[in-house]
Amino acid sequence: MGSLLRQLSSNQSWKSSSKRWDKGGKWDDTLEGMKGMYGSYGSTGFVTKKRVMVVVDQSSHSKQAMMWALTHVAKNGDVLTLLQIVPPFEDSSLSQLATTLGSLCKACKPEVEVETLVIQGPRMATVISQVKKLEVKVLVLGQKKPSLFLKCLCLKSSADEFVEQCINTLDCLTIGVRKQSNGVGGYLVSTRWHRNFWLLA
Repeated sequence: MGSLLRQLSSNQSWKSSSKRWDKGGKWDDTLEGMKGMYGSYGSTGFVTKKRVMVVVDQSSHSKQAMMWALTHVAKNGDVLTLLQIVPPFEDSSLSQLATTLGSLCKACKPEVEVETLVIQGPRMATVISQVKKLEVKVLVLGQKKPSLFLKCLCLKSSADEFVEQCINTLDCLTIGVRKQSNGVGGYLVSTRWHRNFWLLA
């Protein structure tokens, strides 16, 4: 994550079962946007653990975002929350997905505390309520490559609109992540202050 921050700052434009750098270039806003990556300081001066949330579903890009959050954002002692949202009136039999992915994360990085949440309800409202309730510091969302058809029409898919809305609405640091093709490598990272920033690592 340190390498991510260094690359971003180098551009000088930072900004229920069972979280900147504006157009005026203000440094205070930059620090405010960055500090969620590291957690917060307790009364003893030490960095306390932070909660990182990933919205997961059956798609490959959500799983890639989950692994990116695990390897690039979640540090020792942090809490990684996997939120699976089941749409209203839909069969909740797929609720085992979050549990399965949670076990995978725990096996890959035992030093990170992993928890899963499966909630049935509207997607955006559920994310907003859980981010506030759990005091999420960093929210990571998977993005897929836009279709050529929608791109030609200058339109966005409902999934892209959801990510954009989260990035522009939520108070926590929200990151959209899309894995590049094998021939290119790395990830495209989007935040409120960057769009499609190419991260090699």
